[in-house]
Amino acid sequence: MLTVDAITIKYNAADESCALRDIGFSVHSGERVALIGANGAGKSTLLLSLIGVLPAVSGSIVLDGIQLKKHTLPEFRRQIGMVFQNPDDQLFMPTVYEDIAFGPRNFGCPEEELEARMDRVLASLGILHLKQRMAHKLSGGEKRLVTLAGVLVMEPRLLLLDEPSSFLDPKARRRLIAILDSLPQTLILTTHDLDMALDLCGRVILLREGRVFADGPASEILRNAPLLEECGLELPLSMCRQVLHPH
Repeated sequence: MLTVDAITIKYNAADESCALRDIGFSVHSGERVALIGANGAGKSTLLLSLIGVLPAVSGSIVLDGIQLKKHTLPEFRRQIGMVFQNPDDQLFMPTVYEDIAFGPRNFGCPEEELEARMDRVLASLGILHLKQRMAHKLSGGEKRLVTLAGVLVMEPRLLLLDEPSSFLDPKARRRLIAILDSLPQTLILTTHDLDMALDLCGRVILLREGRVFADGPASEILRNAPLLEECGLELPLSMCRQVLHPH
């Protein structure tokens, strides 16, 4: 279980304004949670706080009994994997093989085990054929799956994804949703793609101006047009079609 208890985040310690204020929620093992909100609501900031990139000035973050602190950061990060919004921010080695191998090697994974893990993950994502390809020559959809593979090979319990459907065409988007739906990990994702949130997540946390504005079942929050509009969002396209053509 992940428990976030009243955390406050500041980009600058000397700044009086807060990027996130008094954020609190819990996520149970196996849950899939979408963080939604208008630009600037604090979605990506919250994900970065969960991996210790932006430390909280107050409050606490606990994952499976481990509280996030400076001395527990390596152990904490072994349990969490994050896929960034732009794959080019995450791919930094020349080949797919070298990029995916980087994390396990840094944690001392034996080469034989690394090879087996990598092949298993790449095969599960349908991209084993990309193993020796040059990373910079991949398509946007291929890069997205390679960055996901680089995280999954670390075998995290909790998977964080920042705008996972960005840069994807409709076919690649549908494929990614199917892959994420098949994963056993607990998922927390930020997205402006509210249809994706509705398809994939059972729960939604709605952020507004750095605070939790609503938290509940995706089927309820994503059908609440006044609530979404108040936070600068619109109904998912599938919901709009149902309103226009109820039968």
